Amino acid sequence: MTSELDDLRLHAARARRNVLRMLVANPSGHLGGSMSAIDMITAIYFHAMRPADGVDDPGRDRFLLSAGHKAMGQYAVLAERGIIDASVLDQYGALSSPVPGHPNMSLLQGIEANTGALGHGLPIACGMALGLRHEHPDARIFVMMGDGELPEGSNWEGAAIAAHHKLDNIIVFVDLNGMQISGTTAEVMDMASVVEKFRAFGWSASEIDGHDMAEITAALDSAPTQPGKPTVFVARTTKGRGVSSIEGTVPSHYWKPKADELAEAVTESDALITTLEAAR
Repeated sequence: MTSELDDLRLHAARARRNVLRMLVANPSGHLGGSMSAIDMITAIYFHAMRPADGVDDPGRDRFLLSAGHKAMGQYAVLAERGIIDASVLDQYGALSSPVPGHPNMSLLQGIEANTGALGHGLPIACGMALGLRHEHPDARIFVMMGDGELPEGSNWEGAAIAAHHKLDNIIVFVDLNGMQISGTTAEVMDMASVVEKFRAFGWSASEIDGHDMAEITAALDSAPTQPGKPTVFVARTTKGRGVSSIEGTVPSHYWKPKADELAEAVTESDALITTLEAAR
């Protein structure tokens, strides 16, 4: 008998394979952060969001990808969840494609906001959360942020607003993979300690392993961890998770694989899926 955690791990593995499918169609993209965030995005869509497929339900939970360049990760999970047809992934990056490099809510079902310019997801979430408080008080806003976008001041304006208005219907994950396009986050702009910074703004903040499904689902089940406070989980992750040749490297941020490198990554991904399927 399989557990929900086993199912979630398999969904995440298939989602990572979907990211590679997009690179087969168009061999360049923001792989690193997409792969580091996928376990959390998978758990949000498959374990936490209500109703699971209610993309047109006004009382639905919502997911905002603040770090919009991780769009491949969201597209991959939307396809695995069945919210979009997986064949759409083969149009990744093409002219007028519904799956461009950054999410566009006018092009694809399941996208709640256009993101890409960093630092906008949390402020947008604050507006949504205030509105939902009056119309649909049980609805929640899940936000995926990247550690590389934290220096943007709009994030901290949003953090202050969320705490001031006691928006405990906001649940944020910070994908703390320690790297961004031009180097490590410590070198470019050291924002440590992220947990303490959010706490100073009045948030309930804690650290988790962003690849441990048991920790991720437990975190989701606990939110809001303090009623009357927005919740943030600072998740330690590995850039490029699932592609061992470039895991934990700055070049994985925007990957332009050679044909043999991509083929090796696909073989590795397929092998993991086969292993997880056999264990069920």
